[in-house]
Amino acid sequence: MDPIEVLDLTKEYGSVRGVDSLSFTVESGEVFGFLGPNGAGKTTTIETLLGLLNPTEGTAEVLGADIRDEDALIEAKRRIGYLPAELGFNEEVTGERVLEYHESVKGAQRRADLLEVFTPPLKRPIREYSSGNRRMLGLVQAFMHDPDLVILDEPTSGLDPLKQAEFNEFIRDERERGTTIFFSSHVLSEVRRICDRVGILRNGQLVGLVDIETLLEQGGKRVQVRIDSDAAEEVIELDGVIEATVIGGELQFTYVGDYNELFRVLAEQHVLDVEISEPPLEDVFMHYYESTDANPNFSAEVANV
Repeated sequence: MDPIEVLDLTKEYGSVRGVDSLSFTVESGEVFGFLGPNGAGKTTTIETLLGLLNPTEGTAEVLGADIRDEDALIEAKRRIGYLPAELGFNEEVTGERVLEYHESVKGAQRRADLLEVFTPPLKRPIREYSSGNRRMLGLVQAFMHDPDLVILDEPTSGLDPLKQAEFNEFIRDERERGTTIFFSSHVLSEVRRICDRVGILRNGQLVGLVDIETLLEQGGKRVQVRIDSDAAEEVIELDGVIEATVIGGELQFTYVGDYNELFRVLAEQHVLDVEISEPPLEDVFMHYYESTDANPNFSAEVANV
């Protein structure tokens, strides 16, 4: 049984569709990235999966519980950790009191270990917390009862770079332990470090479902080469060269073609310097995201990868 199975899930707000006919599964023990810009429908999907919103059409199962079955979902949520994007902590109580409350509801087998990784100032009231400290407190409460499935909505918002790196390492360790992570984000640079597969959301619709390596491979490579101006034209004419520019005598482009052909052409030129790297994931994402406008079959093609 997959921890999350979504079938034609739709949520409407009057005449506006927050999510539209979503269908996907999250496999046991994987880190699944749910990607899209703000307003794409990520939080609406999460809140519907958790029973905080009722679906207009379709359904989903979370740890075997139909989200329309309130009693079954309440029982399943004992094995779920949840970090919302907006943390609604009582401003007047201390972080320690917050964790004590959650412990009374769902247990705290891992609290001490988690507090060695995430270090909110537990003795201080929440009103004195920075955004990073609030996020760390939220992460502790999400994982401390050792859940089978953890749903994280923008989990690194407010964390400093050091804590972001520690978070990434922590999630990789959780995957090794067999925990399933559903990871909503618009911070694409962190996705490649921790996700196994990604679903790409646009205007409430799933426009891509692909493993992270395929996402990067289909995004090509970023090439920077110092070459004679006459030879640059021959390189630019290669099949697979896109977004080519010449800046200060340096040719830059994204290459999605046959690498052997690229190397053959470069070997025939007087190359002064060359650098080939993976493009920023933001560029890869926008390539996929914008491709839906030009290619109506994009969703089906990517879903079948």
